[in-house]
Amino acid sequence: MKRLRFQFSRGEKLKFLSHLDMMRLWPRLFRRAGIDLAYSEGFNAHPRLAVAAPLAVGWTGQAELMEVWLDSPLPADSILACLARKLPEDLTLGQGMFVNDEESSLQSQVRFAEYRVSLPLNRPSPEIEKSIIDLLGMSTLDWSHRRDDETKHYDLRSQIENISIENAGEETVSMVMLLKNDPSGSGRPEQVSLALGFKEHPLKIHRTRLVLA
Repeated sequence: MKRLRFQFSRGEKLKFLSHLDMMRLWPRLFRRAGIDLAYSEGFNAHPRLAVAAPLAVGWTGQAELMEVWLDSPLPADSILACLARKLPEDLTLGQGMFVNDEESSLQSQVRFAEYRVSLPLNRPSPEIEKSIIDLLGMSTLDWSHRRDDETKHYDLRSQIENISIENAGEETVSMVMLLKNDPSGSGRPEQVSLALGFKEHPLKIHRTRLVLA
């Protein structure tokens, strides 16, 4: 049994698929490609695969990380080539390699996630820059938001590593946010946007990379 780790990208046409939908899609794609996934042991056996960090509904991502366990003698490049021919539009593969089965899980290795966030321009760029500087200068920021029937309270500042303006047009501004994403919690770009004074939801959230330990 081999453990294959690879990158993939999810584009606009698939951004409304839930994490559960994506995890159901991958085994079907491997079957169509003729690649045998390994299964867990026990009465309720399931395919052995995992992503580094779930991608929220409505977000796109260009360097997502996934690993699967395979019952296949093929080299990594051949497996990914077979799989690539069966992918739907806006789902693409990047590089891949086999890793030692003793290595820690992907989920436990993720430390940060970088996002490109597009927002409606609601004030001049210098004012946005000042908001970023003020936020990054805080030691803590008590924050709460309601999700479903639960209100979550936490320190939003502790989830922010860095924020910068990428570009500002006449109607929109694009920012790069490097946010914490580890087993203790993960920063949400839409909450950081609110803290910066943007009342409207981001027009687009695109995860550009995951940073591993």
